Amino acid sequence: MKLLFSTLLSCTLLFLQAQITPSPNRKEGDGPYTQLILRGVTVINGTGSPAFGPVDLVIEQNKIVKIATVGSPGVPINDKRRPVLKAGGKEMNCEGMYVLPGLIDMHGHIGGTEQGTPAEYVFKLWMAHGITTIKDPSTGNGLEWVLDHKKKSAANTITAPRIYAYTAFGMGSKNPIVTAEQAKTWVNENAAKGADGIKFFGASPEVMDAAIRENKRIGLRSTCHHAQLDVARWNVVNSAKAGMTSMEHWYGLPEALFENKTIQNYPADYNYNNEQHRFEEAGKLWAQAAAPYSEKWNKVMNELISYDFTLDPTFNIYEANRDLMRARRAEWHEEYTLPSLWKFYAPSRVSHGSYWHSWGTEQEVTWKKNYQLWMTFVNEYKNRGGRVTAGSDNGFIYQLYGFGYIRELELLREAGFHPLEVIRSATLYAAQALGADKEIGSIEVGKLADLCVVNGNPLQNLQLLYGTGAIELNDNNEVIRKGGVSYTIKDGIIYDAKKLLADVKAIVDEEKKKTGWQLKQPGK
Repeated sequence: MKLLFSTLLSCTLLFLQAQITPSPNRKEGDGPYTQLILRGVTVINGTGSPAFGPVDLVIEQNKIVKIATVGSPGVPINDKRRPVLKAGGKEMNCEGMYVLPGLIDMHGHIGGTEQGTPAEYVFKLWMAHGITTIKDPSTGNGLEWVLDHKKKSAANTITAPRIYAYTAFGMGSKNPIVTAEQAKTWVNENAAKGADGIKFFGASPEVMDAAIRENKRIGLRSTCHHAQLDVARWNVVNSAKAGMTSMEHWYGLPEALFENKTIQNYPADYNYNNEQHRFEEAGKLWAQAAAPYSEKWNKVMNELISYDFTLDPTFNIYEANRDLMRARRAEWHEEYTLPSLWKFYAPSRVSHGSYWHSWGTEQEVTWKKNYQLWMTFVNEYKNRGGRVTAGSDNGFIYQLYGFGYIRELELLREAGFHPLEVIRSATLYAAQALGADKEIGSIEVGKLADLCVVNGNPLQNLQLLYGTGAIELNDNNEVIRKGGVSYTIKDGIIYDAKKLLADVKAIVDEEKKKTGWQLKQPGK
């Protein structure tokens, strides 16, 4: 099994460590100003509080300094209550608009060479959707590259969200890590390089336990995609007991809930490296786990909550499994998906996540039932006080950066979250999971000015957050588009979100022109 783990790690890192085109120097954004006032806005503050307004939200340099109620809904604003604009300051009329904390993507890969996605393209898609912070789980472009872009983002010399860098366990090691001492040494070397945490895929129990505990001891955070090659001997409960702070997707969770078996019911001809096998059989996993609200189900849930363990389900990234046509034909693809991504998404035995070798009704129905059980666990986890966050894992499986993240919010709503709970998972709870809630994650005095301004109420319709907006019929019987993020504010710098999206379209149009690419559905 040591050889098996080292083979898995080598394959994973080979896939991850290809650098993409660096992000160019920032040309977008206004500010920061000595003072910025958003006038007459309605606030959704991310804490679970209901919306309130109109208020004037006052920012000085990069901090929220005042949230001033300036009237009551439906009546003229009381000018006497309004904070005075200082010399050199800027004010924005935001009446009728809603402001949220900057959204946080807890699973944000910054593209890859196989996808052909330059960093500018990825960053602008995120920022156009109000995403001001991302966690890069595995630093796929190399830790040095990611840390360089993290530094540039912090200095706002590039147009990009804040970046938290979680290195793939073992990345950069000259030899496979097969002992506890090797694991501890690597963990400390990783911290010394400046990483914010570690993403695990699996290893021997000895190595996993030593690495997670050492990582916790030195104050870093960790997450895991509990890959099938090692999950039979180390599942989510093992990780949480050792001190891991969060998990990605859901692998390792059904396995911790097995009652009448210890290993997934693999067919005799199953081959993990055949992704059709891997993902088709994964769709049957929750049906093999303990039934919802059973003794075993409750025991595992309550134990994970007792460890303050965070779930980051990434519902959206597997949605094509339950409705391939919907994911493939999402309307934003035609204007905002690069030709290279179209090629990467298409059925392939090589591209990760392009496992449509033979996918149809039977697989989709199985996955729909899988989602029902999965969502039941995640929603009840939230109801009992467990932390659930929002992550996308986009750039795979017909999910596009930014757009896929908003779809994740819709899927949390489908799982049973109230819209305010959805926003809290996307903001405050994500900031808590990163250990950053003292600075970001909610709209409160003293926090950084990371904000998302929307022309419409996303609590009524989360689709207003999509770059393409939501479809409505107005009083003149005209079909219109409403919403789309209007402004993304990071560090007090104001970005025109629709202009960022237009920049992405220009990148796509140029690539289409260069390659002569035309949309053709697979097999035609």
